[in-house]
Amino acid sequence: MQRVRLRYSVCDMSLKKSCGHILFILFLCAVVHAQTFQYMRMGNKEDVQTKASAGTAMMGGGKDLDDAFRWLCNKANGGDFLILRARGDDDYNKYVNDLCKLNSVATLIIPDRKTALDPTVVDIIRHAEAIFVAGGDQALYVNGWRTSPVQDAINNHVAAGKPLGGTSAGLAIQGEYIYTSMNDLDDGPNLSSPMVLKNPYHIQVALARDFLKVPHLQNLITDSHFAKRDRLGRSLVFLARIAQDGWAQNPREIAVDEKSAVLVEPDGKATVIGTGKGAYFIQVKNPPEVCRPNTTLTFRNLATYHGPTGAHFDLTTWNGNGGESYLLSVENGVVHANRPDQSIY
Repeated sequence: MQRVRLRYSVCDMSLKKSCGHILFILFLCAVVHAQTFQYMRMGNKEDVQTKASAGTAMMGGGKDLDDAFRWLCNKANGGDFLILRARGDDDYNKYVNDLCKLNSVATLIIPDRKTALDPTVVDIIRHAEAIFVAGGDQALYVNGWRTSPVQDAINNHVAAGKPLGGTSAGLAIQGEYIYTSMNDLDDGPNLSSPMVLKNPYHIQVALARDFLKVPHLQNLITDSHFAKRDRLGRSLVFLARIAQDGWAQNPREIAVDEKSAVLVEPDGKATVIGTGKGAYFIQVKNPPEVCRPNTTLTFRNLATYHGPTGAHFDLTTWNGNGGESYLLSVENGVVHANRPDQSIY
């Protein structure tokens, strides 16, 4: 199949015709470099319009799951598959192209807010039948794309009944509530469960809301790499903060482990796939008892459902089959489960 790689910037336009001095042109190109987006495409150079079908693929990170991408491809119905990211390369293009029969597979890199205002970027998104948001750092997505035409374009894509997928950081932005990672330090530790269970108002607990409007994912936060990176404690802190800060009385969470995915159909019925520990569906029943700065968290009786591979979960009724229901509690910063073996995962 034909492979097209395009790099757009102001320097690609008619500046050479209007600027007489080569040094000035080079300087101007350097100035606008941060505004450059990259669009790298395999397959047909011309878009086609197919009848896509809705659905949401929630991937927990780690090794990519072929079945999850095939599911997204089937939803695209032979159309144009678009990978969105803020950094990186087009390594997904060949992977998806080898898995699926599509008109095209392309990667669009939108590195900053100025680029997210470019109407060409929005037009590329508008023509996609399926969108997949890659992993990385969700702070780049929140800072660069939120309240921009890119946010509107993705939401319009979903509202039109087209499929959306995401892994790791691309999963983190799918819910109504988002852990943004905005206050993480490049040379400091990543936000961990022990850090925040003893201080739910740790500066790195940076939360936002109202980015994407995905069906069945409202009043909900997501997390990834879940059991693999022991993120349960921090997820319970996120839920405690959402309730304590008055965003919602009974917020929910879908947390997906590495090498696992949750595939959500338009009616809210979801299937868990993959080789990881699956997914965890958590709901707040009562407000946290102790949730304040520099004090260990106490937060009891969170209704939890663990769905291993093959389990099903209905997001409209918030009930599952093929898995296990249990309660989680945090007592003075320590997480407990009421399972017979007391395991929290």
